[in-house]
Amino acid sequence: MSLELKSKEHIRGIRKAGRIVAACHKAIAGRIAPGVTTQEIDRFVERFMLDRGATPAQKGYKGYPFATCASVNDVVCHGFPDSVPLEAGDIVTIDMVADVDGWKADSAWTYVLGRATAAVDKLLKAAKLSLMDGIQQAYPGKRLGDVGYAVQSRALREGFQVVTSFVGHGIGRQIHEYPTVEHRGVPGTGVMLEEGMVITIEPILTAGRDDVYIAQDGWAARTKDGAWSAQFEHTVAITKEGPVILTRWE
Repeated sequence: MSLELKSKEHIRGIRKAGRIVAACHKAIAGRIAPGVTTQEIDRFVERFMLDRGATPAQKGYKGYPFATCASVNDVVCHGFPDSVPLEAGDIVTIDMVADVDGWKADSAWTYVLGRATAAVDKLLKAAKLSLMDGIQQAYPGKRLGDVGYAVQSRALREGFQVVTSFVGHGIGRQIHEYPTVEHRGVPGTGVMLEEGMVITIEPILTAGRDDVYIAQDGWAARTKDGAWSAQFEHTVAITKEGPVILTRWE
């Protein structure tokens, strides 16, 4: 698979999609609560995108039937939205991809239902810090091994494991483009980052072991030991000035 560098115009197109994703995450933060179902959130996301001239790019991708992935508690990723009401104390990761005029942006965020316990709060903070440490390495001339090393090092320092079965990726016209972005690595190794690359960095951290299994629906990945997990993801452009987050909302 070849590397496609994006022009400034291309990145502006991805940014348009990223702004819709960011606005949607911000809106979810204001409405997700105990008693809400992930199906309701999924319907909200699809309507939110359509009303703003975007389409949910995950829906129909490789047969995936929903606009979002909704991963609750021990589901690390690719959870199906369902009709089970969320409960106080749950955590849920909502992952979405918006398409605007053929350009795509991807972001996942883990939300807490109600008040977080100290353990959950520590997990979420570590997952977010791991993401940001990885992004801080995303400069031209750096390598993907530098990004992965920064992500995993932060996770381990905070007392968590990275679920290494799942990776980030290039993004643009397609949801998944070259290169693969692993969340572990050796500094100075791997694909060199170049101006014009657009990638996702999306580490999943777990409070237990990083072993997972795929549920009977063929999509949802769960931790084998039942430990909870959290994920934060941004779409990031590599520019000569440094990394630019195209899905920032906080």
